[in-house]
Amino acid sequence: MKQLCIALLILPLMVTAQNFEEALLSMSVITVKQGHNAQFLEGVSKWKDCYVENEGTNQWNFWSRVQGEGSVYGLTGWMSNWAEMDKEDAASEKCAMNAVNFIIPHIEKSEYNIASTLPDWSKKTMATDTKVVWVTYFRVKNGPAFSEVIKEITGTIKTKEGEPRGQWYAFEGGGEQSPDYMVVSSFNGYAALDEERDGPWKVYENVHGKKKTDDLRAKYRSAVDNSWAYLWSLNEKLSNQ
Repeated sequence: MKQLCIALLILPLMVTAQNFEEALLSMSVITVKQGHNAQFLEGVSKWKDCYVENEGTNQWNFWSRVQGEGSVYGLTGWMSNWAEMDKEDAASEKCAMNAVNFIIPHIEKSEYNIASTLPDWSKKTMATDTKVVWVTYFRVKNGPAFSEVIKEITGTIKTKEGEPRGQWYAFEGGGEQSPDYMVVSSFNGYAALDEERDGPWKVYENVHGKKKTDDLRAKYRSAVDNSWAYLWSLNEKLSNQ
């Protein structure tokens, strides 16, 4: 556990341009022990202060999960390619004991994943004012069929609205219960979630009719093992952008 949690903090988290291009997203999900939330957040703050003082150059976003059980946080950052994993970060190494002393004792469990971007399915421009993201995860049992469905729906939305609504990712490996794909919709605040608009299936039905929509939905259901979604709120103070 100690080596894993330290690795989550010293892996390179590089920044890409604002266009959604081919890249790798590094994701750490941390569940905090009950009653340890304040101590954990203070530890993360100490680690960030140490990193900045040592002139670290990597950037990341720190998120808190809105729904679900317990106190869960996410750490995300970009890598332009797998070679970034080979790079050393002197500032992170200097701050490793901060993780050992002030963060790890308050962690119940953690999980690390890497996902690759899917630009062909995705909105091309990344928002610069994001405060909240709605992330939907998919575990699939028929990858080709799932891809056909998503390409069909996102293509229809692009034709109707000018571009897809979210950014898509494919997970690179992971555990048996890990997702295979996820789509991220970004918002500049919670009020933006109140905006009323047709869902993807309704948009598709309005364009192609009910029969074709029912057929595509059946293909989707046969391809997907499970899906779920969470809201994540950006903690700007603990991010390093």
